[in-house]
Amino acid sequence: MATYKALLTVFSPDRVGLISEVTGLLFDHGVNIGDTSFSILGKGGGFNSIVEIPQDLSEQDLINALKSLASLIDADIDLKRFSLPDQEAPPKSVTHQIWFEGSDQPGLLARISEVFTDFGGNIISLKSEQRHNQDERLYITQIDANIPPERASNCLATLANTAAGLGQKISAQQL
Repeated sequence: MATYKALLTVFSPDRVGLISEVTGLLFDHGVNIGDTSFSILGKGGGFNSIVEIPQDLSEQDLINALKSLASLIDADIDLKRFSLPDQEAPPKSVTHQIWFEGSDQPGLLARISEVFTDFGGNIISLKSEQRHNQDERLYITQIDANIPPERASNCLATLANTAAGLGQKISAQQL
């Protein structure tokens, strides 16, 4: 059967059963789910997936089917066909898990992510959230990364210095 690939993005108020309903509908329409992530973002839920869709199912028909779900009435749904060039991608295996916690401030993720770039590290996944702790707004970030072994200790030391300068505590675990 002929198929095409697309990036599916669903953002809606978070509800129990949201992932089950979305993935069930995709299965019922013959859609194969590839790399997928879901996370709570504020009061909403964000579902992102690379999907393989039967050629005879249009993007609009799939979007309409998703919008027919009761749990997605208020959802923003986007589906975009894509074709990535066949080229070597950065490593996807996680070598380190790193956590940051401290006061929220503009530019925090930009400074931290620059360190990974400087040391040839690839961020595999990143999750950040704001939490209110008494009178302070905390920013907590977890990063799963692939850092080249020969550069890992220098990268982690630079991350620690950068984090300290930004008022963040850092902890890291090599996997």
